[in-house]
Amino acid sequence: MVMLSSMIKLTLDQLKHGTTIAEPIADIFGKRSSTAVVIAKSVAPLVKVMHGSLVQRLAAVCFGTITLTEAAMAANKPAKPEDISKMEAALPEKAPAAPKKARKVLVYGNANGFVHSSIALGEQTIAKLGEKTGAYASTISDDPSAFDDLSGYDAVMLVSCTGHFLLPKVDIGKAPDKTASDEDKKAYEAKKKDAEASVASYKEKEKQRFDNLLAFVKSGKGLAGIHASSDAYYDWPEWGVVIGGYFNGHPYHKVTVKIDDPKSPITAGFGGKEYPIDDETYTFKKDPWSRDKLHVLTSLDVSKFSPEDVKKENRPYDHDYGISWIHEYGKGRVFYCAHGHSERVYSEKPMLQEYLAGLQYALGDLDAEAAPSGAPKSDPVK
Repeated sequence: MVMLSSMIKLTLDQLKHGTTIAEPIADIFGKRSSTAVVIAKSVAPLVKVMHGSLVQRLAAVCFGTITLTEAAMAANKPAKPEDISKMEAALPEKAPAAPKKARKVLVYGNANGFVHSSIALGEQTIAKLGEKTGAYASTISDDPSAFDDLSGYDAVMLVSCTGHFLLPKVDIGKAPDKTASDEDKKAYEAKKKDAEASVASYKEKEKQRFDNLLAFVKSGKGLAGIHASSDAYYDWPEWGVVIGGYFNGHPYHKVTVKIDDPKSPITAGFGGKEYPIDDETYTFKKDPWSRDKLHVLTSLDVSKFSPEDVKKENRPYDHDYGISWIHEYGKGRVFYCAHGHSERVYSEKPMLQEYLAGLQYALGDLDAEAAPSGAPKSDPVK
């Protein structure tokens, strides 16, 4: 029955979003050891003829410590099996701290701006980190209604959520290019208008969900964000405060990350050594990002910048490019890491160790110094 209900649930999700059942679940969540079922093409006709109430009774699916909500698969590009295998091979054997009690994390990946291809892999990575180490259980969801009631969670992890991520995602396809016909352009604009109208009714709910998230953290719970979760809610300034800063471009890819706080348990996976990485590297607007407000864990080593790198700087006034940090928000705790654009990042052991430790800090299980770092004492660029 568990196998059947799982197959029906996952197939139902695909049918409801108009997609076909053509690939095994391994192409979405990895091999059986990860989340465990194979969806066969033959299941689709079965779901189509089943009575609705029976489908609803069979719809819930939970594997060990990973729960998949109804919207977990439909919104994002499926993770590739080979990327999942590499990620699983890089998972740490144990967590840096024992959980003080059973923990539950909402892993959320809805994106209403740029949609990263690595979101589904990132979601699975966070879930597997908790599952393997016993640090926490996870619910993966891309459904904004998850924020209607956060009382069942100890922390929220945002995986490259962009734009107004608490609104439902409406996909209207790619905008026509300059060579498109006037008819195609008009059709696209009509779809865009319809999409805007369809989400207008959710605006009040969106604000309430936003307030729910802020109140959740302020009350003593945790928030963690990867990569594009800083590329969101520019029109709601409190988001920049809670996440720590707003995205200001990504001029760099191959960079050297310096460890600003080598004594922090969150950076222990780097062994106190600088870390070269090839990933889309976010930089941050002047406000509200500040070392006077954040405890910076890692940042770009600008002393290693080439002359071409220097020309690309978008913080020439301080040459300060934070990559990961923590801070307190009300009674709660926040962790953020700017790296996580590329799928390959999720198979790099030091990065997975930082994600896990940062999330455990947000959960309140890992003690770490969170006092603001303060401005750098010298100009690192000669």
